[in-house]
Amino acid sequence: MAPAATTNGVIDGVNGSNGVNGHATSKKLQFETYHNIINNELTTTAKTRHGINPAAVQPLPEVPVSTQEDVDKAVKFARAAYKSWSKIPIEERGQKLREYADILEDHKDEFAKLLTQEQGKPLAQSYIEFDMSTTWLRAFSTMEIPEDLIEDTEDRRVVCRYVPLGITCGIVPWNFPILLAVGKIGPALYTGNTIIIKPSPYTPYCNLKLAELGMQIFPPGVLQALSGEEDLGPMFTTHPDIDKISFTGSIATGKKVMAAAAPTLKRVTLELGGNDPAIICEDVDIDAIIPKLAISSFLCSSQICMMVKRLYVHESIYQKFLDSFAAHIKGTMKVGPGNDPENFIGPVQNRMQYDKVRNMYAQISQQGWQPVIGGDVPPSDPADKGFYFTPTLLDNPPEDSKVVTEEPFGPILPVLKWKDEDDVLARANDSKMALGASVWSNDLERAERMARRVEAGTVWVNSHFEVSPIIPFGGHKWSGIGTEWGLNGVKAYCNAQSLWLKKKV
Repeated sequence: MAPAATTNGVIDGVNGSNGVNGHATSKKLQFETYHNIINNELTTTAKTRHGINPAAVQPLPEVPVSTQEDVDKAVKFARAAYKSWSKIPIEERGQKLREYADILEDHKDEFAKLLTQEQGKPLAQSYIEFDMSTTWLRAFSTMEIPEDLIEDTEDRRVVCRYVPLGITCGIVPWNFPILLAVGKIGPALYTGNTIIIKPSPYTPYCNLKLAELGMQIFPPGVLQALSGEEDLGPMFTTHPDIDKISFTGSIATGKKVMAAAAPTLKRVTLELGGNDPAIICEDVDIDAIIPKLAISSFLCSSQICMMVKRLYVHESIYQKFLDSFAAHIKGTMKVGPGNDPENFIGPVQNRMQYDKVRNMYAQISQQGWQPVIGGDVPPSDPADKGFYFTPTLLDNPPEDSKVVTEEPFGPILPVLKWKDEDDVLARANDSKMALGASVWSNDLERAERMARRVEAGTVWVNSHFEVSPIIPFGGHKWSGIGTEWGLNGVKAYCNAQSLWLKKKV
């Protein structure tokens, strides 16, 4: 750790002004230094730390290590800001989100390059994540949250309305730090709450700059961000004056978040891990679906909760499919640094994940699994070579093997045979995780029938990993509680209030 300057920089919150064709203009940010954003001030801490560029295992710039005092200050300012922000009409709050999206776009190249630097994903994928983020903000900003008319008689009218919760905290993971932060910022602010973003210690940089940019649009205390170490999350989840935690991350940590939130009865939304099955029927066009399945299995080095993690292929086409799938991956999915446009698979994001995935690769020979491609175990110490793995397909490992029952969160995929429809659905559902799943068939009636029997929060037919800001997303079983996005997800940042209106005294 390096000591940081103790003097706090102060910048007043400035509203973005309308530029050409109503596009909000912004003051350009610099991307060399990084601060906490508390009450629209750039602040630092006595102690700092730094992230690691996973492509070269090299240190990135210093960031603050927040303390309980910093958290208390941010919460105090968020509570003060909530009193006025919640009273602003929702249409005006939506306009602020659109202005925020505008000035975010003014920094598109800087954010995309920074995302590749801190997360490791290829630059083209960073641009996609960035574009999704501005699309999500604009979609949230125009959602209608109608009052539900429950009863209207001569005697009374009863409506259910949706009112903000208060102070919210978004705990953001390291795999999609821009989109998943924006996916919490948008609904929280649109519904009249204030929010504090807590980035992953592994990827704090984009999140801090998102909040710094917000200083140009939002009043002090409305959008804040604090970076820190592993002890920062519990400071938020146990804080007595925070009303909601929105957490995206692992099942193990999600359980800790829920337990920590219980004494103060915080609302929680938990989007947790997945072990998504994809079921391939015998009537598919193999050449047509393989490129889609390859992306849905190996995007972001498979470090996405909704990636295909178990691939069930009908036995009558199994070998042909497996050979074609392996050839496609070998021919199109190059491994290397994200700043090289030839590469599709970058490094895994951090040393902790590298060690976990390496352990899974080490079991290939120990357990007798049969790799079709890949399978090489990288060195235990990658030094400055980066956290890389070759994409690996395993030929029909046992159903109870670790690579089938657990979520590797790395580019290793078991391909499994099936024959009987009831049997494959039972196998697909035999998991504590139930985030997503897909069924692939040219017989749409059959595919839908099968899809309706799958236990998962999202089930796709003839696709996988399609998401939209207007469609709720969440898990069943141990894959989460509640939903993000869509009207359901936006309402999760509200309390329902039943309003009884007697027409006669």
